[in-house]
Amino acid sequence: MNPLRLPPLLRLLVLTQLAFNIGFFAVLPFLSEHLGGAVGMAGWLVGFVLGLRTFSQQGLFVVGGALADRYGVRPVVLAGCALRIAGFVWLGYAERAWAVTGAVLLVGFAAALFSPAVESEVARQAVAHEEAGGGSRTRVLALFTVAGQAGAFVGPLLGALLLSVDFRAVCLAGAGVFVLVLAAHAVLLPQHLPGRERVEVRSGIGPLLRNRSFLALCCAYGAYLLAYNQFYLALPAEVERAAGSQAPLAWLFALSSLLVVTAQLPVTRWAGERIGTRRSAAAGLGLIAAGFTVVAAALPAGRTGTTGLLPAVGFAVLLTLGQMLVAPAVRAWVPDLAERGRLGLYTGALSSLSGLIVLLGSAATGTLLDTGLPPAVPWLLLAAVPVAAIALLPGRGRPHRRADAADAADAADAADAAEAVDTAVQPDTPRP
Repeated sequence: MNPLRLPPLLRLLVLTQLAFNIGFFAVLPFLSEHLGGAVGMAGWLVGFVLGLRTFSQQGLFVVGGALADRYGVRPVVLAGCALRIAGFVWLGYAERAWAVTGAVLLVGFAAALFSPAVESEVARQAVAHEEAGGGSRTRVLALFTVAGQAGAFVGPLLGALLLSVDFRAVCLAGAGVFVLVLAAHAVLLPQHLPGRERVEVRSGIGPLLRNRSFLALCCAYGAYLLAYNQFYLALPAEVERAAGSQAPLAWLFALSSLLVVTAQLPVTRWAGERIGTRRSAAAGLGLIAAGFTVVAAALPAGRTGTTGLLPAVGFAVLLTLGQMLVAPAVRAWVPDLAERGRLGLYTGALSSLSGLIVLLGSAATGTLLDTGLPPAVPWLLLAAVPVAAIALLPGRGRPHRRADAADAADAADAADAAEAVDTAVQPDTPRP
């Protein structure tokens, strides 16, 4: 899918994700070292502060999503960008533990505002684009994923370059990126987006908690994220065992990023032409389970060195391919399960509820890896997590539309229909 062929608003939102991640990942990879070194925090306190950042971001996504439904995308995004700028500037000048903690919390809460607002609007606009004959919503969301991954790749390079000056320069550069995002959205993001209705915040929670299909999807997505999180927990331990150090880990992360940037759109196109949403998610989860199984099967041989690293490479590739199928499929599924006018709430709830599952499950996973069981056993048990997630997926997914071009008459009719997309796309009605 060519980004230049997207409607202007979708182009802006995709580029927003790119900029968000450049600004954020210019700072995040170097935060831990700064807290432990320049600020002089103890190791446990560094971990606690980083955990607070995650909680203030992922845990409060549901708040940001609900606010976007109530007040609209533009004010929530602008407020989030302003808070992120303030947080980065404060972090650059903070020298005491309480000040650093406050800055980190502000940085996290800023994302809890703007990320669900942008993600929900991308999903809504992707549905409208699909309804107008512009191509599959899943491919639009895949492009959104690629933009985010590209930003996560460029950001650390920018941060590493500026770190030769000092950490303050890194923070100010990150703030500068968000100044540009704030200015662009103040000028280009419409005050009122056609088809979006403002709703009361409180009245949407009850129906969400009674929406069994959506809650099942949240549980499945949480299990997927728990499995994917082993990229940062189980895989480093396996690389250490095979190579004697974690130096090869950086290459595996780079391989994963390169796969997403180069293969995400072709993989999504293939899935969109052949299978529906549920099958895409199930296939991705199956690939992730296979990745764990590959390592479990190789561990009894106890190989080390280059040969011993091959199972870890296979795990990284299968995990990334699984991610490329699961993440866009789930994001494309949410609009079909959300209540009318509540897409922001549901998008935020997906992140918050699945993040809670990861938080609880990671503690159990860490215990499992330290129990002294035969090396293959933890990996086999971890393989069961994505398998269980397949069973948790709601029973019916939306079939993908083919991205064939419509003729001029069909396109004109579809464009007229797209103006009413908020009602047209709801089956009884899930709404974007």
